[in-house]
Amino acid sequence: MYTVMWTFNAPAGMTRADIDAIIAATAHTYLAIPGLIRKYYALAEDGASLSGIYLWESKSQADAFYTPEWVALVTQRWAGAPQRQGWNTPMVVESRENRLVAA
Repeated sequence: MYTVMWTFNAPAGMTRADIDAIIAATAHTYLAIPGLIRKYYALAEDGASLSGIYLWESKSQADAFYTPEWVALVTQRWAGAPQRQGWNTPMVVESRENRLVAA
């Protein structure tokens, strides 16, 4: 498994309600993406930044999804270029389900 986190600065003047509305309007576009296991939306407590955290079956599937067009779209949506970080993910703990998921 492979995890990617994209981090954005929150656009100046954008309220929490504005951010929540964008998330609600776009979340469905991440359904049924080949190789995408899970996506989290995260907002810093101070509201200054937000992140998209994606768990993929593989790095190659993540890399195939993040096209220059996707980067341009989210750059426009959040009024600034994101920063990407990636990690190999050898284990996921599904605490609520009381199970471990190995890569």
